[in-house]
Amino acid sequence: MFIEILPTLLVWWVFVFKIIRDKIIFMLVFIDDSGDPGFKFDKGSSEYFVISMVIFDDELEAEKIAVAIKELRRKIGFPDDVEFRFFRTSHNIRIKFLNHINQFKFKIRCLIVEKSKIHSLELRNNRESFYSYFIKEVLKYSGGSIRDARIRIDGSGDRTFRKSFLSYLRRELNYGDRCIVKNCKLVNSKNDVLIQLADMVAGSINRFNNKEKSDFEEYRSIIKKHIEDEWNFQ
Repeated sequence: MFIEILPTLLVWWVFVFKIIRDKIIFMLVFIDDSGDPGFKFDKGSSEYFVISMVIFDDELEAEKIAVAIKELRRKIGFPDDVEFRFFRTSHNIRIKFLNHINQFKFKIRCLIVEKSKIHSLELRNNRESFYSYFIKEVLKYSGGSIRDARIRIDGSGDRTFRKSFLSYLRRELNYGDRCIVKNCKLVNSKNDVLIQLADMVAGSINRFNNKEKSDFEEYRSIIKKHIEDEWNFQ
């Protein structure tokens, strides 16, 4: 008798699985940086390196803000292939962008590295090690707020680096019964407006640390309510 009803049971379980799968809410994390990993301060290297994470607990909210950013781009007359990048846009566009996205639900966590305080020769002399290490740090020490996340990071690089970098993150962040990274991809910011959002956030936080600029307070003050954590790395 069991064999006779087995096909019906299988169909039923597939149906239940699809319902459960569709109800799962994935955490989405978009990461970008501001500044550079160089240490030649007398030749223009940035004083600070900032990594920002824009975190969505609800995939639907991420979709809403993505549409809103695309609508803003058309509203201000930008072609569809133009990126929002903090250091490539004017003061007025930065203000419009940040005010436009401020109505949505997302969290910001960021890591601020004052590079003059970094003494590790490996981090000072190897750009890939510098980048990999601080991406890992900002994800690892999140107070448990990042878990089972789908992570998207702005980046390209050669195939070997991409593979080793993603393997490094999984090895360092997922062990035992802890899973921070559900899946992780390096993506082209040109094709992802939520990575562009992370860039605008990172630029805003970086500018706040540059007190010589007259607008250093303006951008961060707009998105302040979304900031869950700002970690000044020592």
